[in-house]
Amino acid sequence: MAITDQIAQLVTPAVEAQGFFLEEVLLVSPGKHRIVTCIVDGQSSLNMDQVTAVSRAISELLDEAAFMGEAPFTLEVTSPGVDRPLTKPRHFAKNVDRLLKVVRIDGEVVTGRISANTETELTLSVTEKKEVKEVVIALADIKRATVEIEFNRKDSDK
Repeated sequence: MAITDQIAQLVTPAVEAQGFFLEEVLLVSPGKHRIVTCIVDGQSSLNMDQVTAVSRAISELLDEAAFMGEAPFTLEVTSPGVDRPLTKPRHFAKNVDRLLKVVRIDGEVVTGRISANTETELTLSVTEKKEVKEVVIALADIKRATVEIEFNRKDSDK
């Protein structure tokens, strides 16, 4: 089993016990030092206190893990960036009312605001020629979905 899988298996219960999800474990080894990055997400964005608490829990586990060996490591705990693709139903639920760019498997691009989602589908409110229509997309038909950053969204647009 790869060391990233071992780390994920070890720390997932501690992350989930605090009400969060372990999205991914990354490991890089520049020289004799290792950098372990744990990407953690929640139902809403994590604040610094939450990241600190999760970081402590993960650090304690890794310090005691035999598979980590004697090589020094740096632990980084972070939340997914805004540019990280949405891949799971909970990712879409967390971003309801945000603008999303979806690339379907067939190559078609649809941009709209998430109005609803289920375990299998996503509903976007798409504005075309000043008309708003609802577009339902099966999650299985999505090649890539990313949140579009809006800098000048007015309160009346919410």
